[in-house]
Amino acid sequence: MAFSTFSKLSLLSLTLSLLFCSSLAREFSIVGYSPNDLTSIDKLIDLFESWMSRHGRSYESIEEKLHRFELFKDNLHHIDETNKKVTSYWLGLNEFADLSHDEFKEKYFGLKVDALPMHREKTSNEFSHRDVVDLPKTVDWRKKGAVTNVKNQGQCGSCWAFSTVASVEGINQIVTGNLTSLSEQELIDCDRPFNNGCNGGLMDYAFSFIASNGGLHMEDDYPYLMEEGTCEEKREELGVVTINGYEDVPENDEESLLKALSKQPVSVAIEASSRNFQLYSGGVFDGHCGTDLDHGVAAVGYGSSKGLDYIIVRNSWGAKWGEKGYIRMKRNTGNPEGLCGINKMASYPTKKN
Repeated sequence: MAFSTFSKLSLLSLTLSLLFCSSLAREFSIVGYSPNDLTSIDKLIDLFESWMSRHGRSYESIEEKLHRFELFKDNLHHIDETNKKVTSYWLGLNEFADLSHDEFKEKYFGLKVDALPMHREKTSNEFSHRDVVDLPKTVDWRKKGAVTNVKNQGQCGSCWAFSTVASVEGINQIVTGNLTSLSEQELIDCDRPFNNGCNGGLMDYAFSFIASNGGLHMEDDYPYLMEEGTCEEKREELGVVTINGYEDVPENDEESLLKALSKQPVSVAIEASSRNFQLYSGGVFDGHCGTDLDHGVAAVGYGSSKGLDYIIVRNSWGAKWGEKGYIRMKRNTGNPEGLCGINKMASYPTKKN
């Protein structure tokens, strides 16, 4: 639905405040857009329309569209202000740019640390990589062929399943040489009662389910629905990928996390509900975030850039978010829990040759 001339005039009166008008003369810093794009209401509307087209967005009514434009403009202002202040990373107009921060937090997470009877079965003495020495300066399991294409959980609280599957895909490739995309949907449908499908779960429980249930099916054989379905038993006629179990990385121990990462991709939990995380577009993220874990992701490597050490994190919000679906998160912060709590609850699957 395109804006009519009348709609543009209505938007002008409804959405521009004196404060915003006075700020238009400033130099903007929206990555990917020139200052001229943000100097008139017509160009702001054109920018919104272009963003809608790029992300396949449509709205049911002009009222909804006006509301989303207001949120878009507010996020645009936040991006501009943030990009003027921070130097190691930047924000941009990604697919979440028409959502309020509260809406974003409600729709795109799924780690339920408090709601589930979570337990850390493995002790630090069982951490198999504790004796690793002489860590390489950089590790990137994407370059080693152990990471599948970035996936998208959509508005289903299934991040825990995507984090689990990424780690299992990784260790399977390392051990067998075969990179196989596996089914998050099978975990969502079948991994009960500790995990709760689109209502959240934990990676340790999912590892236990895969190990005790005979493996996990291929993505093509059990495709993702973006909602809960009925558990389908397909073990006899279709192949599965198996693991032997899992281990927990010692809590709040970044060196141990790096040791594990030097050997395989690792499932980690973070607090991802900050507004800057929502609109992250690139760079080494060192923004403000707490350690109340709410999102499961996969660490797939580490490295350094311009004096900043980071961990490479594969998200499950599609390839349009961040750095083609990834975020580089600062490490060596001096906080044992790590940035956004990334060192608090890491674990990985085990698989014998």
